Amino acid sequence: MKVILLGTGTSQGVPIIGCHCAVCQSNNPKDKRLRTSAYIEYKGKSFVIDTGPDFRQQMLREHIEHLDFVLYTHNHKDHLGGLDDIRSFNHLQKQRMDIYANKTVCKCIKNEFPYAFSRHPYPGVPELNLHTINKDKFNVQGIDIQPIQVVHLEMPILGFRIDNFAYITDASYIAPKEKDKLRNLDVLILNALGKKKHYSHFNLEEALAVVDEIKPKRTYFTHMSCRMGLYEETEKELPENCHLGYDGLQIEL
Repeated sequence: MKVILLGTGTSQGVPIIGCHCAVCQSNNPKDKRLRTSAYIEYKGKSFVIDTGPDFRQQMLREHIEHLDFVLYTHNHKDHLGGLDDIRSFNHLQKQRMDIYANKTVCKCIKNEFPYAFSRHPYPGVPELNLHTINKDKFNVQGIDIQPIQVVHLEMPILGFRIDNFAYITDASYIAPKEKDKLRNLDVLILNALGKKKHYSHFNLEEALAVVDEIKPKRTYFTHMSCRMGLYEETEKELPENCHLGYDGLQIEL
């Protein structure tokens, strides 16, 4: 399995423009973070988790020209806003794109992109096959996928486990039964917004507590604001098996 962190950032809790902190002014490319998502190659298939507003830029940067399907964690715009650019893959692959998401996200997609579901769509709109999922394990093109339900403030959203890899973003709470689904991982991608406590996302201390409990072999943090601090400085503060993710990071399992 190959995983590429397409984006590891968020503007949550900080200004979208006009921030003059050390991270936003850094020349280190590892401090430049687009909206959070991931690309995965496994068993001859390729897919992404979430398509944020930077989706097109991320696909171009990584030279990704084929996707078999898309998984969605939740319907917030920073994870869904780039869906329209699926049309490029429709054009390249001459087929519709399979989308897997919970009932809430599927409803949101139909509401926010109604032109993709018109009875008489105009040429070039995204061509999508929506598949509703829940907490039950499902199989897509030979790949078993176990959803992990986490809580984002009060909103139930999904993470995903695929073999010994798991991806969790925007969580502020994970129930014990869902944590049990995260045992015996080789790699965990987990959200950590920054070092200060936040009302709807894990901070670094809380994320490290989750890692200490479920004990994956390696963990990479994602969905970070600039308040996490500079990459080079914060990386030195982490346990040996934990790392800050960065845009473009490739992980081999």
